[in-house]
Amino acid sequence: MKIISAEHVHQHLNFDELIPLLKNSFSRPFSMPQRQVHLLAPEQSDNHDAFALLPSWNEDVIGNKMFTYFPENAAKHDLPGLFSKIMLFKRQTGEPLALVDGTSVTYWRTAAISALASQLLSRDNSQHLMLFGTGNLAKFLVEAHLTVRDIKNVTLWGRNSAKVNDLISEFTALYPAVTFKASVDVNVEVANADIICCATGAKTPLFDGNLVSAGCHIDCLGNHMKDARECDTTTVTRARVFVDSLTNTLNEAGELLMPIAEGVFNKGDIVGELADMCKTPSLLRQSNDEITLFKSVGTAISDLVAAHRVVQKLAD
Repeated sequence: MKIISAEHVHQHLNFDELIPLLKNSFSRPFSMPQRQVHLLAPEQSDNHDAFALLPSWNEDVIGNKMFTYFPENAAKHDLPGLFSKIMLFKRQTGEPLALVDGTSVTYWRTAAISALASQLLSRDNSQHLMLFGTGNLAKFLVEAHLTVRDIKNVTLWGRNSAKVNDLISEFTALYPAVTFKASVDVNVEVANADIICCATGAKTPLFDGNLVSAGCHIDCLGNHMKDARECDTTTVTRARVFVDSLTNTLNEAGELLMPIAEGVFNKGDIVGELADMCKTPSLLRQSNDEITLFKSVGTAISDLVAAHRVVQKLAD
C-alpha cells in the first residue's frame, strides 16, 4: 500500500485532465452513501471537535475520505484545524491501494467541480469572473475557471485588503492576459459579472440577489452549515438551481434550507444533481438570459476520482 503526500498530489493533478475526468466519472455508475459527521463531545455545547467519514465507490476503486475538525487547534496547539486522509481499495478484490493526503485532493476536486459546473451552466461567452474569497482555494479556483472559460477580467473580493492585493499581484504574474482587480463596489461588480464564485466562511449573504444580471451563473461552495449562507433567498428564487448532491445539500446547505423554511422554495425546484448535469445536456442552460445557481458542499466520489488519478499516475 502506498502512502501519497500532498506534494505528490500537487505534482500529478492538473485541471486539463481532472475536469473532463470528473465529468466522465459523474456520467457513469457510482455509489455514495450519505456522509457521517460525528461530534466528539456532543454533550459540550462549546466543543465542536468532529470526525467525518465520506465513503464512495465506482467500478474501479473503493474509497473512504476521513477528516478530523478541531477548530481550536490554531489557538491552543499551533496546528491546522483540519486533517484529512483518503483510503483507497481495489474494487475487484478489496485490497488496499493507497493512503492519500486528503486536504490537497480537496482543493483540486473542489475547484475542478466548480469549474465543471461553470462549463456546463455558464454562458459560453462569459468573460468576467467575480470571486468572493481569498483563502487557500482561491488559487485553485482561478486556475480551474480559466481552464474552461475565456475569462478576461477577474474581480477579487476579500475581507483582508492586503491579502487581496497580494493575490492580485500573484495572479497577474501567472496570467498576464487576464485583468485582475480588487473589489471596490460589490453592487456594481455583481451586476456586471458573468460568473460569481463564492468560496468564503460568510454566515450571511455576500450580495443582493436583485442585482444579479440576466444570464449570470452563480457558484456557492464555501458554506456547509444549515444556519449560514453565501447567497440570499432572492438569488435562489431567481435562478434555476442545481446541486452536487441532493442528500448532502438538503442536509447541510443553508442557501437552500433557509428558502425552504421560508416557504418560497422546495426540494422539487432543484433541477438536478451534478450526475444529472453530466448525463443529460437538455437539463442545462435554457437561454442566455437565464440565471443558474450551483450549490456544492463536496462529494466523496469526486475525492475518490481525484485521489485515484494520482495513484494511477504514480504507477505509470
